Amino acid sequence: MAQGDKFQYLEETGEGLVCYINSSQLEKLRLVKDEHHALFDHRIETKKIVTQILKDVAEIEERAGQTLMDMEEEKMRQERELESLGEQLRQATAKSQMTDAELQFVAQLYYLITKIKWEYDTQPNILKGVHYGADLATPINTDTSTRSRSDVSDQLWGFVSTEW
Repeated sequence: MAQGDKFQYLEETGEGLVCYINSSQLEKLRLVKDEHHALFDHRIETKKIVTQILKDVAEIEERAGQTLMDMEEEKMRQERELESLGEQLRQATAKSQMTDAELQFVAQLYYLITKIKWEYDTQPNILKGVHYGADLATPINTDTSTRSRSDVSDQLWGFVSTEW
């Protein structure tokens, strides 16, 4: 709209308002004025409410964003811990396998020397196994809680042949 057109529009609008005012009754104008003020007050109140809602939403978004960042950080920490535990498990498994192999070797060596095969699924104070002598297999079932270590040792060494 050109500058001249704007002024003409304002002039026509102003003339229209003057005609309306002149043709209207004073009471109707006061009513319109009061309604206009009420509408303006309502607009101001609505603006305050909307502004507060927007502030609240911004705070909620900020808290949610911080919570999300905290959760992501915790997730990354737990992933690092899980990786570390996985590595520890791999190392422990390898060590366990080596220990099992060494124990198996010792058990075989022990058997070759003593000819005693042990049962390992017994109570802690019970020695169970079988001695495979030259002519006869002798079961071993000893409660170590009722005998001295020396007696148990003597019994077991009694099975070992001194002839090489």
